[in-house]
Amino acid sequence: MKDFEITPEELKERLDRGDDVFILDVRELHEYQTCKLEGSTLIPLGEIAKRVNELDSSREIVVHCKLGGRSAKAVDFLRNAGFQKVRNLVGGIDAWAQRIDPKMPRY
Repeated sequence: MKDFEITPEELKERLDRGDDVFILDVRELHEYQTCKLEGSTLIPLGEIAKRVNELDSSREIVVHCKLGGRSAKAVDFLRNAGFQKVRNLVGGIDAWAQRIDPKMPRY
């Protein structure tokens, strides 16, 4: 599974470098309204199957949720749907808040 994961530090490095990374947030709307990664796109996990056509399989996609569980399910789904360049943010947005952006609200 490690091949399909990315740490908050790795993601921050990629974003700082200006890499073209699509950030997919699979949390619920109320969670997204509490805190979000800049430039991320919200598609709650329960809507992924019916909205998969909104995603570009040629782009690198980093999926996240609060702690990493829902996003791991989304990564599995997308890989089974033929997406090659999809990775799970280890520890979710909570790890991002702890390790990258301490000012980000946690819940």
